[in-house]
Parts: sequence; C-alpha cells; structure tokens
Amino acid sequence: MSKVNTYLNFQGTTEEAFTFYAAVFGTDFHGPTTRFRDAPAGPGMPDLSDDEKEKILHIELPILGGHLIMGTDMLKSMGQEIRIGNNTTINLEFDRRDEADAYYSQLSEGGSDSTGMIETPFGYWGCSLDRFGIRWMFLVSETSE
Repeated sequence: MSKVNTYLNFQGTTEEAFTFYAAVFGTDFHGPTTRFRDAPAGPGMPDLSDDEKEKILHIELPILGGHLIMGTDMLKSMGQEIRIGNNTTINLEFDRRDEADAYYSQLSEGGSDSTGMIETPFGYWGCSLDRFGIRWMFLVSETSE
C-alpha cells in the first residue's frame, strides 16, 4: 500500500531533534536508525570525519495517526547546507516502480534539482524540487517489489 511521510533535513542535529520529538509524541523510533558509517561509500563520496560518520543517515519516528516523520543530517563535506526549500520533503512511498516513475515524471516537470529515479542501497529512489519550490521524494523500498 502506498503512503506519504514527511522527510526532515538537519545540519547535524537530527539525533537531538528526533530524541526531542520522541519525547513530545511519546513514541519509539520505527525500524533501525542508520548512521553514515553504516552505508557503503558511493562513487565520488568524500572521506567522512569520525564526527560525520556518527551523524544520522536515516531515522523514522511515528507521530500522530500513523504518520511517520523521517530525517537525515546534511553534511557540509558533501556540499550540503540547509536552506529554504531543502529542509522539508514530502516522501511518497510506492509499491511499484511504474507508480513511482509516473508521479516522479509529473511532479518534476518544469522543476529543478532532480536526481532521476535511481537504484540505492535502500530501494528505487528519486528526488525533485517541483516548479513551485516543493521538494518531493519517491521511493519503492527494496522489500516492496
């Protein structure tokens, strides 16, 4: 079943923010928390400092009504900085690649900062800033198909 979640980007404070949100909503983290040290280095990825390796690559927390907030730390060593337009993303999760491709195509038309739909360690993924400045993420997890 397809679902929608909210994805939040932080400049190194994801763990602190999500610990706070867990206390506010009285919930526990959903699934494993992945740190940058847990991910295989990709092509062109810089060597990360020991501090950056401990930053959050992916975390999930249920809040209200089954809604999940997800988050990551943006790393300055990778040229990533928080700015209006990249700190919040609407994450669409699909059961099938053709669904993800269709929504990606429509929402990225006339937009910018589009990744294309690509294979990643966590599934078939893409991201795009639409023509109205809203960032969308598209995912078919490796367990969906």
